[in-house]
Amino acid sequence: MSRTEMLMVFCYDIGRASTRRKVAALLEDHATRVQKSVFEARMTPRRAGGIAREAEQFLESGDSLRIYAIAADGRRHCAVHGTGAPMAEDQDFWLL
Repeated sequence: MSRTEMLMVFCYDIGRASTRRKVAALLEDHATRVQKSVFEARMTPRRAGGIAREAEQFLESGDSLRIYAIAADGRRHCAVHGTGAPMAEDQDFWLL
């Protein structure tokens, strides 16, 4: 697996509210929520896989968690329209 950080997009479709809260809390520890069930973070695919494996313990039948890896080439074509959090930047720091 690549050691290069990419923009990782996590999105879920989870039926039960209590399960959604658990998965959302886990993702909030590692990524930025950009929509109700969509999170973004710059990380390696290996780290994203570890987070997904951790989230799997909460998923029930019919639930899904998807992860999309967007490399630098694809990131140039990404955009945010309307109101929302900016996309995760390449920097190793956050301005608050």
